[in-house]
Amino acid sequence: MQDRKEVMKRWCGAMEWLDRLGYLTAGFSLLVLGMLIFAHAWYVFVMKAGQVGLLPSGLKLLNDLLLVIILLELFRTVIRFLQTEVLDLEPYLAVGIIACTRRVLTASAELSHLPSMTDTQFYQYLMDVGLNVAVIMVLVVGVFLVRKRPQERATG
Repeated sequence: MQDRKEVMKRWCGAMEWLDRLGYLTAGFSLLVLGMLIFAHAWYVFVMKAGQVGLLPSGLKLLNDLLLVIILLELFRTVIRFLQTEVLDLEPYLAVGIIACTRRVLTASAELSHLPSMTDTQFYQYLMDVGLNVAVIMVLVVGVFLVRKRPQERATG
C-alpha cells in the first residue's frame, strides 16, 4: 500500500511539473506573439498611413495595440499564477473590457468607411455597439465587486 502511495506521489509531482511547463510555454508564446503583433502593427501603420490616410491607419494601429494589451494582460496573469499559484479573476475581467472596447472601435471604424449604409447595417451596428457597451458595464461592475470583496487573511 505504501509503495502505491509513493508511485502516485511521483506521478502527481510529474503532472504538476508538466502543468507548470505548460503555463511557462503558453506565457512565453503570449509574450512573443504580442511583441510580433506590436512590431507588425507599427510597420503597417508607417507604410500605409500615407497611402490610405492617417485616420484609418491610426484606427487599425489602435485596434492592434489593444490586442497587444490583451495578450500582455494574459501574459501577466500567467506570470502571477506561476508566482502565487492563485488564479485571480480581475485580469480576465480587464481583458473582457479591453476586448469589448476594441470591438466598439473596430465597428465604428468599419462604419465610418462605408460609402453608403442600409438601415439594416445601421441597426446591426447599433445592436453590436449596444451589446458591447452593456458587457463593458457588467464587467466594470464585476471589477468593482471583486475589488470590494473582503480579502482573505494569510494564516501562519
